[in-house]
Amino acid sequence: MKKLKFAVFGTGFWSFYQLSGWKELEGAEPVAFYNRTRARAEELAKKFKVDHVYDNPDELLDRHAAELDFVDIITDVDTHALFTEKAAARGLDVICQKPMSPSLASSRTMVETCRKAGVKFYIHENFRWQAPLRKLKEILDSGQIGKPFRARVSFSSAFPVFDNQPFLAELEEFILTDIGSHVLDVCRFVFGEAQLLFCRTASVNPKIKGEDVANVLMQMQGGLTCYAEMSYASILEREAFPQTLVTVEGESGSVVLGHDFVLKVTTRQGTTVTEAKPVMYPWVDPAYSVVHSSIVDCNRNLLSDLQGTGKAETTGEDNFKTIQLVYAAYESARTGQVVYL
Repeated sequence: MKKLKFAVFGTGFWSFYQLSGWKELEGAEPVAFYNRTRARAEELAKKFKVDHVYDNPDELLDRHAAELDFVDIITDVDTHALFTEKAAARGLDVICQKPMSPSLASSRTMVETCRKAGVKFYIHENFRWQAPLRKLKEILDSGQIGKPFRARVSFSSAFPVFDNQPFLAELEEFILTDIGSHVLDVCRFVFGEAQLLFCRTASVNPKIKGEDVANVLMQMQGGLTCYAEMSYASILEREAFPQTLVTVEGESGSVVLGHDFVLKVTTRQGTTVTEAKPVMYPWVDPAYSVVHSSIVDCNRNLLSDLQGTGKAETTGEDNFKTIQLVYAAYESARTGQVVYL
């Protein structure tokens, strides 16, 4: 099977890891980079042996659209819709970083734009591809703890996220769009769709514009109650970043995904312990291994759909349901009311 050729829009902090993830796969080849600051694109192009660099997105597309199969958008969220529209207009499939866009209406437009253009549209939502979360889903699907009735999904940390990504401190809406888009997608992946939710937020850090704490209580369609908590203001005995910790209780037992990728399944017969460690690729930062490693698995899944050999999980249509949860949470926090979905 021939390699699919793609262009990258945005060569900032995350692009090195995204491109390293692609490099682990046989079926995709980057051929052109765009970045508004050309020097940053040139620097990354040297690392990945890419010949074509641009600081004008239309010039890139005009020169290379005929040879491209898809684009990978790794820019700030404010430009996601613009670059998706430009690529779709040229008949190119689109992979875009999360969150899809800065608003529900804009996200809906992106999905509709790609549908009308007849191009495939994916969101690179990698959290659900983390090894311990895939193992957790496997355990639940096996029926070991019976039908789940209650769950807690936690991403709580004091990690200085604004040091690497200072633009996050300027967002009027922060943690629900940044981490919430990950955490709420994990809830959907593991437990299915939500019927209703109630959310409260808080702004603890005085140096940022948006909220840095959010607590979302959801009733899922299967009857399970799911509590999703996220925070960048939590000074805890043991720092968990960037791990997502989960507790699920079922009719016949419980499963706890704790620190260091350890899963403990408890039934009336006792407790069994297993590990689900991420793959340590050479380019992975050990401190971020669970996140960086999952990029490869997410890319592999999207590539299989692009090649027609598999089915993508995080299509634009599917991820729009996650975006709906994000903005329903904001609505609930703003009004103090339960939001029905």
